[in-house]
Amino acid sequence: MIRVVLVDDHQLVRTGIRRILSEAEEIEVIGEAASGEQALDVIRQLRPDMVLMDVYMPGIGGLEATRKLLRIDPALKILALTVYGNEPYPSRLLEAGALGYLTKDCSEQDMLSAIRTVARGERYICSRIAREMALSGLEGQSKNPFARLSHREIQVMIMITEGRRLYEISEALCLSPKTVSTYRYRLYEKLGVANDVELTRLAIRFGMIEKA
Repeated sequence: MIRVVLVDDHQLVRTGIRRILSEAEEIEVIGEAASGEQALDVIRQLRPDMVLMDVYMPGIGGLEATRKLLRIDPALKILALTVYGNEPYPSRLLEAGALGYLTKDCSEQDMLSAIRTVARGERYICSRIAREMALSGLEGQSKNPFARLSHREIQVMIMITEGRRLYEISEALCLSPKTVSTYRYRLYEKLGVANDVELTRLAIRFGMIEKA
């Protein structure tokens, strides 16, 4: 039996995935979480075999949650299941330790196949993502300017685009306000933007966040 925890901030999405997985005899959904922070508590309690992880969620998000969860349980299998298929998200999740990356426009059969593959400890990347990653490698670097950002810079960028204040980002990431401010201006410099509004527009343009 493959014991799974679903991590997604949309209740409707979790309900739909649970319904799909309930039809597979060897897969059991044993818990759910609506944020990265909540996922840490749920995984500590339930010790599942696998986590289906959304990428863009309130709080620390799927990328940081993946890193933290694998420190708690290195044997945990993590499959990213998200609407965000653009680089650098796939590469960063895989670098953080996720074994698979799947977009939410996949078929039910693809999802079940991905879960079974990752449960065996094998890597699963949907064809569209694999193609994009391969093309980025052939070009030497991604055309997406966000691919140049570090893991921490992406975290700060996401929270800025969520409209979070400096102290909120500081508390969530356990950084000093001065350090967060430094990251903000480093983002401006790397991405060629002048303020948070321009940063948000650029993030939407390259599919890093959803348009409100």
